[in-house]
Amino acid sequence: MERDAGANGTAVTEFIMLGLVENPGLQPLVFVLFLFAYMVTVGGNLSILAAILVEPKLHTPMYFFLGNLSVLDVGCITVTVPSMLSHLLSHKRTIPYVACLTQLFFFHQLAGVDCFLLTAMAYDRFLAICRPLTYSTHMSQVVQRILVAVSWACAFTNALTHTVAISTLNFCGPNVINHFYCDLPQLFQLSCSSTQLNELLLFGLGILMAGAPVILIVTSYIHVAVAVLRIRSAEGRKKAFSTCGSHLTVVGIFYGTGVFSYMRLGSVEASDKDKGIGILNTVISPMLNPLIYSLRNPDVQGALQWVLTGKRALA
Repeated sequence: MERDAGANGTAVTEFIMLGLVENPGLQPLVFVLFLFAYMVTVGGNLSILAAILVEPKLHTPMYFFLGNLSVLDVGCITVTVPSMLSHLLSHKRTIPYVACLTQLFFFHQLAGVDCFLLTAMAYDRFLAICRPLTYSTHMSQVVQRILVAVSWACAFTNALTHTVAISTLNFCGPNVINHFYCDLPQLFQLSCSSTQLNELLLFGLGILMAGAPVILIVTSYIHVAVAVLRIRSAEGRKKAFSTCGSHLTVVGIFYGTGVFSYMRLGSVEASDKDKGIGILNTVISPMLNPLIYSLRNPDVQGALQWVLTGKRALA
């Protein structure tokens, strides 16, 4: 559990994850619920991805970004939930130090790409509604691929920076994490070195990774709202707003849970609440995204019917 760290005393080589529930009687129920949530999330997002690939009507920039978002949702829940399920199944709560940092890296990598992809989708709506004449030029396939590549590169830099920074901290004990996956706030609480610089780093990079995208998203939708309100036809306004409603819902859930997760550092009492926020962020949000995007979209619904049943929807 501990290794010799020379003059610095001892250092933790593994952490104990308390998980969602400590009551053994509730663990089988939690296992079944989260296994079901995982299967629904993976199945739903892969179905959306397949629908986008097979339906020519969905070969547009908005759905190109949505397909990438579906891949991210599968990745995000896969980074956190299977390890929790394995702990419940084996009754083994420990996670090696290196595995904990690896989980943290991939979680921040995928969440970071999510931030930028949601921004790219808002920019796409801005161009489609406010700049329709130049839309095909400004949102060409090359531009789409560049936006996705830059999103991955920026998120990688952010995730690597946090992972390297946390690896410089000393963990002398205790080594109990009151959560179901490794994340920065919980590790800050366990460190026996000063985390002031790490918290400043989290705040600074958070401004770049989340603050800047939120400003761009809000600015895009202010322009979209002004443009839509100028449309004289009520049907035209309804159609324009309907293309933005799903995206705004996903943005609200994603950023709302993110703010609660990282803006309350140092609050030990909030750990149990953080589990609830973690469930929203890593399980509920990825599970709802396919439903949100398909609920009021006949093209997506028709493509899903084709994927799932092999039958085309009647026009």
